[in-house]
Amino acid sequence: MNQAYLDGKMKKWFFFQKMILLSTVLSWLGSGMIGGGTELGVSLPQQIDAYLAAGEFSVALEAARSIADPGQRNQWFERIALAQAQAGAQQAAYQSLRYISDAQTRSQALQKVLQTPLGGAGGGVQPDFDSLIKLITSTVRPNSWSEVGGPGAVTPFPTGVLIDAQGLLQQAGAEDATGQLAALRQASRTLLLHENARRPSRLRKISLPRLEREVQLYLQSGLSLPEQMQVLAGLERIQYLFVYPEQQDLVLAGPAGPWHPDSEGHLLSDQTGLPVLRLEDLVVVFRHTLQKPDARFGCNITPTEEGLRRLREYLEQRKGRPLRPGEQSKWLAELRSRLGRQKIEVNGLDPHTRTARILVEADYHMKLIGMGLAEGVPGVRSYLDLIEAPKGMAPPPMEVLRWWFTLHYEAVLASPDHLAFALQGQGIRVLSENELLTAEGKRVHTGQAEPTNRLFAKSFTDHLEELARKYPVYGELRNIADLAVLAALIRNERLAEQVGWKAWYFLDPAGYPVAYGPAPTEVESVVNSREFNRRYILAGVSGGVWINPAELVKPGAVPHDYTGKTEQQHTAACPPANLPLESWWWD
Repeated sequence: MNQAYLDGKMKKWFFFQKMILLSTVLSWLGSGMIGGGTELGVSLPQQIDAYLAAGEFSVALEAARSIADPGQRNQWFERIALAQAQAGAQQAAYQSLRYISDAQTRSQALQKVLQTPLGGAGGGVQPDFDSLIKLITSTVRPNSWSEVGGPGAVTPFPTGVLIDAQGLLQQAGAEDATGQLAALRQASRTLLLHENARRPSRLRKISLPRLEREVQLYLQSGLSLPEQMQVLAGLERIQYLFVYPEQQDLVLAGPAGPWHPDSEGHLLSDQTGLPVLRLEDLVVVFRHTLQKPDARFGCNITPTEEGLRRLREYLEQRKGRPLRPGEQSKWLAELRSRLGRQKIEVNGLDPHTRTARILVEADYHMKLIGMGLAEGVPGVRSYLDLIEAPKGMAPPPMEVLRWWFTLHYEAVLASPDHLAFALQGQGIRVLSENELLTAEGKRVHTGQAEPTNRLFAKSFTDHLEELARKYPVYGELRNIADLAVLAALIRNERLAEQVGWKAWYFLDPAGYPVAYGPAPTEVESVVNSREFNRRYILAGVSGGVWINPAELVKPGAVPHDYTGKTEQQHTAACPPANLPLESWWWD
């Protein structure tokens, strides 16, 4: 590097405080110096220290991003964020924390930033001009400065440091020759395009690592989560899961749009009337499916053996005694009293979570419809209404019916390179079984369902969409099923490892604060009767929810999509290059 080149550059070297080194040190030292040093002898850590001393945080960030080692890179991002916080630039500090790739490291750095007192002088940035000047005069042509008899001069200035090889002080012009202001305006416009989560979208993309980072920054800063984060930007169903190793991103995608609450607290899509996905459910399902050896979970609602024994005894006592007019209500009340309450058992998930309560509520409500105690939809009749007994024939004997929800997907497809996955199908269905009841009140699994029992289960499954619009809890259950399959794919295919995402804040109970409420333990028994040929038939019901996503996505169970459609969606959904750092979704 010759003297004439340096002199030419130094004549033009003047900035405002926010642009001190952008055109100078980077111009003089070049990209080689940023990578670790040149013949001028300034190491990358020394450069970043100088930038911080001068209050040049944006340039320090750019230099830190070039560090190859992720651990060292994260350490420098933390130092930059702390320096910004000390200078009073709190929002800038949060932006620097976003560059930290590890959630646990980010959490520790955020706590330090939050505990850092703001800088003086009204909280503005206070550059350390002495340190900056010392660095420049000791590393850039040391013999050329006025202190040692040379022609160059470096002096502080109210709006920055101005330097000229001949000692000439210059006034900075008003024109933005660097183009940075124009770039900032464009970035602001880009940000606005990613703020309106209520805008309908045929395929909205959600970055799981970015979402986790933003949720963490909000909550650990003491702020409430925006509703759009709580509802995953209005996502209505999960259709795809995309992997981008180079961008270190893991993206789920599906239709999305505006939402509204109903009277029972469900958040429903304005477009479909079905519930949108919930962040709370994602965290609960991920914690179980990604961390437990057994990815299965569900619930059971079952009558007690003692209650069933008392019920059989009562029926034997009443055998052959027809009900008189007006006695049915009293008779049913006595039956329910004899049977008692049914036990609720939640398996796999913490029963105190909202997710577990959805499982129980959906299962119980389905049984109410099946017993004719809640209204269905056109095409879905109760089990009792479906029974046909020819005139003069006795109705079927009292049995315990068993209905339960399980997964129901047509397919989970993978692109040949396993970087894209597609979920196809309804998500959940109802299965049925008839159980025998012994004199001791024990239920005996038969493994079979008689035709009327199967008919109810099939009609419920066939009309799930209409039922979910009328009773949103079924849509909530389907969303949980989608999340379970998504988590099982991430686990079985080791997708988080491929993009370097540890999901620490979501998976650690000390991270994302899941809301807990009372755990359901028992419920009134579901039992009803109907008159046939001047006799009454009684039916009781048990069952539950059984979700086992591992079976669906185990090795060899995920076929390849050779049509190219899944790969095309993967290419089109790639994170935009101009996506603002704080954005976690895009269309």
